[in-house]
Amino acid sequence: MTSDSDFAREVERNYRHNALVNTLDGATFWFGMSFISTSTILPLYVTRFTDSKLAIGLLATLTSTGWLLPQIFTANWVQRLPRKKFAVVNLGLFTERLPLILMVPAAWLATRAPSAALILFFLLFAWHTIGAGAVAVGWQDMLAKVIPLDRRGKFFGITNFAGTAAGVAGAAVAAWFLDRYGFPRGYMWCFAAAATLVFISWVFLALTREPAQVSQASPVSQRAYLRRLPSVLRSDTNFRRYLLSRAIIATSTMASSFVIVYATQRWHLPDSQAGRFTASMLIGQAACNLLFGTLADRRGHKLVLEISTLLSTLSVGLTLLAPDPAWFHLVFALNGASFAGFYLSGMMITFEFATPDMRPTYIGLNNTAPGIASAVSPMVAGWLASQLGYPGLFAIAFAIGLVGLGGLHWAVHEPRQR
Repeated sequence: MTSDSDFAREVERNYRHNALVNTLDGATFWFGMSFISTSTILPLYVTRFTDSKLAIGLLATLTSTGWLLPQIFTANWVQRLPRKKFAVVNLGLFTERLPLILMVPAAWLATRAPSAALILFFLLFAWHTIGAGAVAVGWQDMLAKVIPLDRRGKFFGITNFAGTAAGVAGAAVAAWFLDRYGFPRGYMWCFAAAATLVFISWVFLALTREPAQVSQASPVSQRAYLRRLPSVLRSDTNFRRYLLSRAIIATSTMASSFVIVYATQRWHLPDSQAGRFTASMLIGQAACNLLFGTLADRRGHKLVLEISTLLSTLSVGLTLLAPDPAWFHLVFALNGASFAGFYLSGMMITFEFATPDMRPTYIGLNNTAPGIASAVSPMVAGWLASQLGYPGLFAIAFAIGLVGLGGLHWAVHEPRQR
């Protein structure tokens, strides 16, 4: 069995290599995902088939729930793996990457069999998001192993900055595709670019050098594992309060997928505008990645999450007040900035609540709790938009965001200080 000191030396010896290949993985992955932004491009793609607000809500539900909910069901398995890379690389190729390739021929059906094309799109997108969630615990735990605690904020900040900076260029190209080729060929080119770049990112991911580390916890069955989760929450009051605040904050983001639809319908904007708004969102995301990474290393992830919640809530409020479409560049920039913090600190704060043996369990709980809220809230948002109109939906989301921010600030203690 490898001692803690030997393990630490191996991590340090391979740190530069692992930081490089995982930065390239993250940067290339986010570059690819800019071509299929779930906040701008994909909602417009769905509106090409239907004007149903529930369909937009379903897209938002799959976006968050597919990633978040499966994690608690894979945590027990991941916890027993000496190397998490096996799940991330071998399984992830088929569960997360393959469906993006199949989206290209699915979009080809759009003008020939639109109903079949829309159903196939949702099936493939669900495959992609749920498949990503299935390997997410392994990926996060692998990074927690190979990137030392005092450098995680900087690593994620640089990685996400590189990815979003490249994504700005990707969004510009996506806008050109949609303007030049229209529907559905422009979307086919976007899907093809996303699939190619995401596969290249997988190659970099596979180069990770992860040392083995055998869990000291006794193996338990999946049923016994799930039964003991409530006791984990009962024994950690601070983590329980944190999960509740995150669930409220996740509910406040229920309107995010409706912003692009609201803007384009109100001012009759072309589809190519989605690419330009995506660029604004990625600029805001890139600008805050480095800032949030440094701030998290120095002041903790709770502060970053509070700032991100404030920015997200402000973006919804500004949507209500925007007098013309130019304002939506700022709306999406704020939305991108908030995503940078949620993605960076929303993952890494969990590492500081848990011991290494319990880390996969805490990761699963951290993502599943807001995942439950995200499973329901976008569909509720679709119903609210139908009943109250978009302004009513945005007003409710704004109020919920303020409640979540208050709970996170006053009820949760910074785990690093504890």
